[in-house]
Amino acid sequence: MKQVFVIAAVVLSVSVNAQQVKAKQVISDAESQTQLLLKEVNAMRTAKPDLVSPRTLENGQLKMVAAKDWTSGFFPGVLWFLYDLTRKSEWKTEAQNFTALIEKEKTNGGTHDMGFKIYCSFGNGYRLTHDPHYTDVIIQSAKTLATRFNPKTGVIRSWDHSKEKWDYPVIIDNMMNLELLFEAAKLSGDASLAKVAISHANTTMKNHFRADYSSYHVVDYDTATGNVIKKTTHQGFANESAWARGQSWGLYGFTMCYRETKDKKYLDHAEHIAEFILHHPNLPKDYVPYWDFNAPGIPNEPRDVSAAAVIASGLYELSLYSKKVKTYRAAADKIMESIAKYYRSTPGENHGFILDHSTGSKPSNTEVDVPLNYADYYYLEALVRAQRLKDKKSFFNN
Repeated sequence: MKQVFVIAAVVLSVSVNAQQVKAKQVISDAESQTQLLLKEVNAMRTAKPDLVSPRTLENGQLKMVAAKDWTSGFFPGVLWFLYDLTRKSEWKTEAQNFTALIEKEKTNGGTHDMGFKIYCSFGNGYRLTHDPHYTDVIIQSAKTLATRFNPKTGVIRSWDHSKEKWDYPVIIDNMMNLELLFEAAKLSGDASLAKVAISHANTTMKNHFRADYSSYHVVDYDTATGNVIKKTTHQGFANESAWARGQSWGLYGFTMCYRETKDKKYLDHAEHIAEFILHHPNLPKDYVPYWDFNAPGIPNEPRDVSAAAVIASGLYELSLYSKKVKTYRAAADKIMESIAKYYRSTPGENHGFILDHSTGSKPSNTEVDVPLNYADYYYLEALVRAQRLKDKKSFFNN
């Protein structure tokens, strides 16, 4: 019997060491890819300095965006995560440089994407450096975001465009911007910012979800009464379908809300969303979803690796709070293993993006089966979280 235990211990040690080697290789490849991307980004910025962040590939060519683009904060976040994973000063320097390029967005009240832009860049920077200037930017950005809150509807307005389609549209993605409000409330002592986030989360929970805990993409509100006008989609297959990235935003967002409030209804809701995702009959065996769980051409539909990365990161956090810790951690591990095996860019390709095979908006045929900077961001965040779990350290500090 003793010999069996010894053999088992050796096998476990080999398995753990193999995982460590694999993680080191993934991180090393991510560094090499990002170094390649940086060279092209810097060359493009010489000619067009207003373009601050690489977003995707368009017709095989690198597409850069200005600071006002909703995705501008993800590349600085990628750089911060590489610093977090390696502690190499060069990544910190690059992260600081690209983060600074987005600061002007702190007063841009024309968008709900303040969290994506500012928290993914300045938020990670603050977590890793505690730079007091980053504190000021986070607080100002949250105050700007809060101006989009309507007490009558109880939610933050998402879009100002397409007014012929919606009166007061709110998208499930907006759950991801609440973390900025919670953090700014703690840093500033202004509890009103957290109250806005809680109201938005509660109203979204009430109006965005179906009986099976799948989510609508867009809910339109009447600002005179606060009532729902209609529930629809913009990036999903159909109004009643389950757009994959939308489901991932909900899982991640309500898990985060539980962390910030310890209100059990958010934990219960996140668990229900996780059950919907993980037990859906159209979830592929590798746990990387099709762009919509109800896309009509499954299995001949594009995958969305960005949704998978968000799900993995969300599940790692959910495993900290749920009694289903083993289930959620195993599912996150499976997603990360699948991405590492089948969805990473071949080293030296895709202009330096880390992952491939994400889908931005299939209905408009834009960014379909391409790299996306937010897929890279949430993948690296999930790597950081997996590493912290292994080392029994907190996700949320340096």
